[in-house]
Amino acid sequence: MQNAKDTFYEVLRSRLVALNPYRTVVLRGVVRPGLLVEENELVMTVALPDCFRMRWAVGAVSADSALPLVAMACEIEYETAGTAINGGMDRGRLLAAMDAELQAAADPLPRTTPKVNYGGLANGTAPVTMATNVWWSEVVFGQTVVKDDRLARTATLTVMAYQEAGEL
Repeated sequence: MQNAKDTFYEVLRSRLVALNPYRTVVLRGVVRPGLLVEENELVMTVALPDCFRMRWAVGAVSADSALPLVAMACEIEYETAGTAINGGMDRGRLLAAMDAELQAAADPLPRTTPKVNYGGLANGTAPVTMATNVWWSEVVFGQTVVKDDRLARTATLTVMAYQEAGEL
């Protein structure tokens, strides 16, 4: 499952960077693209605005085929307070812009990519393309939620992949 999660993250991040290279976040003094995976970050007491936060929900495994099919729910949460120059009165427009970026990054056809094992990067080993693909559903956008001075939304989609021999 980890290879499918990593692959989907890398694809979505690269597409979002291509769409809006200015959507960045500063974490621990490092400027990064504005897509975070919650399970890979330190616990934050306040959600960072104007970036996408990806969370993996419970997945299901089906053993009805030669390789187990894994389906994982992916939630992408984001929020904005608007810009200071406009006193936050543009927060609806900025939330709509984030909606459009996410849809443009996740929904172009085909919604599939070769699965890649990024596990060796920590040891200096290059990523390895695996034998199967990762594919995902269309994005489903949740309701707009008001959080104090911010507007927020959670979008969901399902990421699927076959689990290859030896994968965790």
